[in-house]
Amino acid sequence: MPFVVTTTEIAPTLISPSPTATQVPCDPFVEDFCITDGRFLFQNPIFPPGNTSVDTTYRYGSTQNGTREPHHGVEFLNRFGTPIHAAGDGTVQFAGPDKEAVYSPWTDFYGNVVVIRHADEMYTLYAHLSKLNVQAGDGVKAGDLIGEVGQSGVAIGSHLHFEVRKGGDGTDYFSTQNPELWLKPSEDANGNLLGAIAFSVLDENSSFVFAEFTARYHLDKNGPKIKSHYVVTYAKDMMRGDENAALGDLPPGFYRVALKYNGHLYERWVEVQSGRLTQVVFVVK
Repeated sequence: MPFVVTTTEIAPTLISPSPTATQVPCDPFVEDFCITDGRFLFQNPIFPPGNTSVDTTYRYGSTQNGTREPHHGVEFLNRFGTPIHAAGDGTVQFAGPDKEAVYSPWTDFYGNVVVIRHADEMYTLYAHLSKLNVQAGDGVKAGDLIGEVGQSGVAIGSHLHFEVRKGGDGTDYFSTQNPELWLKPSEDANGNLLGAIAFSVLDENSSFVFAEFTARYHLDKNGPKIKSHYVVTYAKDMMRGDENAALGDLPPGFYRVALKYNGHLYERWVEVQSGRLTQVVFVVK
């Protein structure tokens, strides 16, 4: 009997990419925008029915058109006596009047102030209080009552001045971060989380530059404009972090950003998603 060889055709096996394969991160220098989870570590220090919105006329890094010192925090305009709550778990590092220039270059600048040390060398500062409910060394949990709104120090009108600081022992006045990028987004009237945008406006040498621009909000790209936001980059001595402008608590949707610099117009669509951070980089000439 002759020797017979039988062959069987084997179909090629298609190997799908592993679901755990490393994904190439979005590069905001290449893409029009990138969407990330952000770093929303802290909760709002004001609870409803108090005013939980940041004062948009004097945002972080603003000088109010050169009329005031660059702002190292944000303001929550509220009535005298409105409760103030810890933005996160931590230990009270300081509570009392700032009679010595420790947390700023000036005495009695913050008035009655509370400073909380959190994990990973993060600090939150609460200024111009009328009443203190904690003392140095106290452990606090997010949401604990720590004081009440007032107008001590250099405050004009009753409000909470709120800062986020990073690194060191929390005393460096120039270690502040934009709180709008660290506070958890608020909810809209339907209970949906809002979002935020961090802008970087750079020259060809990757140095931050001063710029003014607009971000026009649309539900979709083909729909009408709903609202316009006027944006100014941080004051010169505040341009030292990852961004030089930001907008917090934005409704999800699309924003047409228009920036004019040295006679050149730069425009693009960017998207904001619920509970997330959109990163936008403009390199201008």
